[in-house]
Amino acid sequence: MIFPNEPECLPRELRIATDGEMRDLGRRLAKILRAGDLVILAGPLGAGKTTLVQGIGEGLGVRGPVTSPTFVIARVHPVLSGAGPALVHADAYRLGSISEVDDLDLDTDASTAVTVVEWGTGLAEGLSEDRLEISIQPDLTSDVRTVQLIGYGVRWNGLLADV
Repeated sequence: MIFPNEPECLPRELRIATDGEMRDLGRRLAKILRAGDLVILAGPLGAGKTTLVQGIGEGLGVRGPVTSPTFVIARVHPVLSGAGPALVHADAYRLGSISEVDDLDLDTDASTAVTVVEWGTGLAEGLSEDRLEISIQPDLTSDVRTVQLIGYGVRWNGLLADV
């Protein structure tokens, strides 16, 4: 039996040393992301969350630049050409409740876009039963960051093996 708060696939842990490697991880993730996917990012200020989303945006081929949406809360980046999904990039840092996340109507674009929510832990999980949670934790003694990817729901079963 699968419980709603437990991952259905094992976490994948990576060590990332540079911004270029973080963007590359984003481009690799974009190859498996599809319209309707929810990605929740966690990590302290400066950990590389927006840098990762920049790579996702590049991989999806969306209109940019992809910058931190801290002050606008959410941005929609349409795909430049082809039939790929748009990117909805949201920042829940200044939001204090699940109802404030609901007020953003992020689920409106969910079927046609990949939705990435920075600082979304504890707030955005209700947007989709299937989601990818990514935690980025800096090493206190170096520039290396530990990135943990955990897929929840049937959608993510086995997909992270090739990332």
